[in-house]
Amino acid sequence: MTGTVLLECDDLVKVFPGVRALDGVGLRLTAGTVHALLGENGAGKSTLIKVLTGVHSPDGGTLTWCGQQVQLRSPLEATRTGIGVVHQERNLIPGFSVAENITLQNPPSHRGLIDREAMTAPALACLAELGVAIDPHQHVRELSVAQQQLVEIAKALHTESRVLLLDEPTASLSPQESEHLFEVIRRLAGRGACVVFVSHKLEEVFAVCDTVTVLRDGKSVLESAPLAEHTHDDIVGLMVGRAHTATELRPRTVDRSAVPTLVLDAVSTAGGHCDISLEVRPGEIVGLYGLVGAGRSELVKAVLGLDRVTGGEVRVHGRPARITSPRQALHEFGIGYVTENRKEEGVFLEQPVVRNITVTVWQRLAKAFGFVSAREERDTAQDLVDRLGIRVSGLQQNAGELSGGNQQKVSLAKWLAADTRLLVIDEPTVGVDVRTKRAFHELIWDLAADGLPILLISSDLAEMVTLADRIVVMTDHRVRGEVDNDRDYDRVSGRVIRLIHDRDAVRS
Repeated sequence: MTGTVLLECDDLVKVFPGVRALDGVGLRLTAGTVHALLGENGAGKSTLIKVLTGVHSPDGGTLTWCGQQVQLRSPLEATRTGIGVVHQERNLIPGFSVAENITLQNPPSHRGLIDREAMTAPALACLAELGVAIDPHQHVRELSVAQQQLVEIAKALHTESRVLLLDEPTASLSPQESEHLFEVIRRLAGRGACVVFVSHKLEEVFAVCDTVTVLRDGKSVLESAPLAEHTHDDIVGLMVGRAHTATELRPRTVDRSAVPTLVLDAVSTAGGHCDISLEVRPGEIVGLYGLVGAGRSELVKAVLGLDRVTGGEVRVHGRPARITSPRQALHEFGIGYVTENRKEEGVFLEQPVVRNITVTVWQRLAKAFGFVSAREERDTAQDLVDRLGIRVSGLQQNAGELSGGNQQKVSLAKWLAADTRLLVIDEPTVGVDVRTKRAFHELIWDLAADGLPILLISSDLAEMVTLADRIVVMTDHRVRGEVDNDRDYDRVSGRVIRLIHDRDAVRS
């Protein structure tokens, strides 16, 4: 019933060695609402989600479900209680069908054996409730990111989740896909569920949420309050402990007459790109923008030798480049690549910060017999930790223990250590908080101001308008057009969106 308190937390405490991750957190989740859970990286959101889903047991405080005090000792117990979660990293089995994934935790059976045919009907019912048409027999690995997201939600519906936690659900979605997800969220709330929406995109929070809880330093500084009573700046101030101030970027100009550092001339790739042409000059930030599936990341991976260039020409520093591996891209052409997938490709989670930063320069630091000086490693890493403001307990701290924003800074630091002469940055601020995002924008801008050419991929159009000098718009593995950025958001975003949807688009 709408208005019923489903889940309530009172004075929750969770302590890890040396860290009080939750310090008296309160939360009240009500049926029929979309509840925003906000805070900077390290504020305690992830720990709270893990307590609510039975991954961690609290060290103090109480959890109440529908008026009865409960102890959630495992994720399975939380699921059976009625609490579901869709993590930022997908939790599906790629080789299983959609129906198998949806019914995985409670598969239909006949005489003690799993009945795969009987999976289809409940899977279709869950998908229909979300208003999506996905073949239940299709393998999950064949689905788009947005479709996988919806399968995760359907999976939660099948377990009859009355509280559904969505952790950064739009991080990899296009604006259109995000809007469809919002419709699904509103539909779930309308049928009496409480959807907890965890996001750093405040414009989305204000578009879809009713109530809000803000965490800071493990404490709830705003608890289950009506969102309509607070402004964007109010929320940012609560998150960071001070009022929001606009980012001040130092003056920067681009010499359009300079020889381009990177030129793609009518490039085609084995991945399906056709007739791609673009240029990046010293000190210039060129943005690649498009909907999910446009082929932006795949294009830069082909340039880096991770896919085959089948036509046209790639020129780096004025000379033709046939790059067959990221190693060659770095050591021969000075190209660095900050990947969007920091956890799997950007950092070695089980290795210390010092090793993560210096991995690109071991060859340069090596002495006789390949010995790498620990002192030089330390000095190189410490310089970049200080320069980028990476928050670590020490250089020997494992990268996996850092917040998402600090992991991203470590991923960037290893390329700066290598004196990169061309930097490709893919989705630099996905999943990072407001303050860290602002710091990243300043850092990227300053690198370009110092003369570094940057090819920037971002699905955040506001970020693209903030940073890019020119925006190259892609759809279906082709360039649809190019927009000079005068940083008037309404005008530039309108041109970009028209290029995406205008099949007769030309460069503007």
